[in-house]
Amino acid sequence: MDTTPFTGPTGPSGPSGPTHRTGPTRRRMLGTALALGVAAPLGLASTARADAPAAPGGTPPPAPAPGRLTLPAPTGPHRIGTVALHLRDTSRPDPFAGPGRYRELMASVWYPARQAEELPLAPWLSDGALKAFLDDAGYQLPITAGPLTAAREGAPVHRPGHGPGHRLPVVVYSHGAHAHRAVNTVIVQELASHGYVVVTVDHTWDAFTEFPDGRVLTPWIEGAPRIGPKDCAADARFVLDCVEELAAGRNPDVDGKALPEGLLGAPDPLDVGMFGWSKGGSATAAVLMADRRVRAGLALDGPMAAIPVTDLDRPFMMITAEFGRDQNPNAVTFWNHLRGWHLNIQADGVRHNSYGDAAVLMPQVAKELGIPDQQIQEMIGTLPADRSTRIQQSYPLAFFDAHLRHRRSALLDGPSPRFPEVKYLP
Repeated sequence: MDTTPFTGPTGPSGPSGPTHRTGPTRRRMLGTALALGVAAPLGLASTARADAPAAPGGTPPPAPAPGRLTLPAPTGPHRIGTVALHLRDTSRPDPFAGPGRYRELMASVWYPARQAEELPLAPWLSDGALKAFLDDAGYQLPITAGPLTAAREGAPVHRPGHGPGHRLPVVVYSHGAHAHRAVNTVIVQELASHGYVVVTVDHTWDAFTEFPDGRVLTPWIEGAPRIGPKDCAADARFVLDCVEELAAGRNPDVDGKALPEGLLGAPDPLDVGMFGWSKGGSATAAVLMADRRVRAGLALDGPMAAIPVTDLDRPFMMITAEFGRDQNPNAVTFWNHLRGWHLNIQADGVRHNSYGDAAVLMPQVAKELGIPDQQIQEMIGTLPADRSTRIQQSYPLAFFDAHLRHRRSALLDGPSPRFPEVKYLP
């Protein structure tokens, strides 16, 4: 896992082609298996409907095309929409991108939406990013099998609760090393379907990301700077600035992209949480310790490494797997500095990838291709996909509901008969 801070140019002034690092990793194994999965007709349309309407009375969505991987539908009462934003942080030069260039990021805003069935469903990844993700495994494969999400692109914003002036709580998301902002779409769209604005961000040079001008960057560009948790935290804090811009009625997109109706003024900049997976979990901790704009944080198996640790007086939840306190001294150190409400849970049979979209995508691939169970278990553990989905949908929502909306949830109080596989760690 990369932990070295962003250091500027360490190679050519512009991006070259992707350079493959030697040795298999779980991330590369996931990319390879996903690539193999879309090479064959999967016939997975009946396993889950990514575009099932959340609100009652809507027009039934079309069934997924044959061969397309699917994500589980969110359970909330609201339809959801999304829009991608191109952001530039003019406070941080990026010499690796070229002279006079600043740090550029791609982000997505997810939100509760009004009915807009005429608009297309957003893909899990853009075509260019998905192709790079698949090609990274060494396969030239079609991108038509990439999952669709439950969100309509550019749908008008719906502000449930108290009329059009009601602002929506915000959650910022940070992904792990060598990944992308779609890795935890199951959680992201679940939160949006329950009335949250969720902003996800690609950490440039450590993500498969595509910019509006067609540039596709990957984690494997030769000489690219190594992006550590502190760099990801700086990205997230800039995203918080952009949330404030949206809340104030200003468009932060550097290209002046038209925003969905109702998005300006919708986020509540005083009601913000953050979560992240892996290195993004460490970044979440770093943000909370440095920025009081974030009221509550959640880490999905965050290593809690390469970050300054100080006492933290706001709510924090750890959902651990391979970086639990039983085997990770950094997690112990961080835990011992928590002075506010805190909770650590861990499900039986989990691996590092168990709390992400891989948990539901990999079994679909394995079923069609006959990938051995042992190989799949090395990537996502033995926790069944449907149970992983319910954990991902239930616990983050309960956490942010409790600490951003003041809606108490018994799920956070202790072991639940609904989740017998989840242990509450002292």
